[in-house]
Formats: sequence, structure tokens, C-alpha cells
Amino acid sequence: MFAIRNEETALDIVQDAMMKLAEKYGDRPVTEWPMLFQRILQNAIRDNYRRSKVRSLWTTLLSSLSPSDDEDADPLETFAAENESDGLTTPHRQLERSQLLGAIEKEIEKLPPRQREAFLMRYWEEMDIAETAEAMGCSEGSVKTHCSRATHTLAEALKAKGIEL
Repeated sequence: MFAIRNEETALDIVQDAMMKLAEKYGDRPVTEWPMLFQRILQNAIRDNYRRSKVRSLWTTLLSSLSPSDDEDADPLETFAAENESDGLTTPHRQLERSQLLGAIEKEIEKLPPRQREAFLMRYWEEMDIAETAEAMGCSEGSVKTHCSRATHTLAEALKAKGIEL
């Protein structure tokens, strides 16, 4: 089982699990609640772990593309508009970054529309699953599926090009 080390995150997960229990299973007999809550909580912890793992992967990749410490900077915009003021940028490094960015953009463009939409909303726009589902007009499960497939497809395509994340 996964451990949640951040107390605030753990409390948020428990609260969300309790809300789901109340919303979806409030009409069930009280005797069923403990088992239902346990299952909902386990799934919420797994979802949090998976989400943080994927977010960490993409954050690491995108932060390697962005030379600044500005949290609000869009890595793609920063990368595209990068100047040579940091003094560490060599023409070779700029070419590598440019090629990497181009490869990522091309692979994102190749994704099926729904996968691309879900991926960009979740990882570029940092929307949560519920917000993404609402914006896309689909279920949260569909958002998770689209994001998972997009992430795996992108990772495989980049790996096939010799790009290791």
C-alpha cells in the first residue's frame, strides 16, 4: 500500500473519500459504509500516488527545458523565447533543447484529440480531474483513461526517438 507523507494531502484524500461515500452511497445501509469507505479511500490514495508520479515525471522534464526559476512561466513559451542572458547556453545546448521541444510538440499533436485535450488540461493547465471532466463533458474515469493512454503513448514515442525521461 502507498503511504501519504504530507499530512495536508492525507487529510484532503480522506475528506474527498468521505464526500464520495456520502454522495454516491449515502442511501446504502449504514452497515455497508465501512467497507465502501475503505475501498474508496484505497482508490483515492492510489489515484493520488499515480497522479503525483506522472506529475513528477512531466515536471522534471519541463523544468529541464526551462532555465528560469519562475513558477508561473510556461515551459514551452519560455523555451521558445529563450534568450542567451544566462551565459550558460551554448549553441549546441540550444539546438538540443529546440529539438527536444519539437519532438515533444509533434508527439502531442499526434495524440488522438480527446487524449491530447485531457493531457494538456491536466498537465499543462494543471486542472484537477473533476475540472477536466467538466470541461471535456465526460466522466472522471474517462479523463483518467485518456491521460493514462496519452502519457504512455508519449513516453513510448519519445523513448523510440532515443529520448529518456
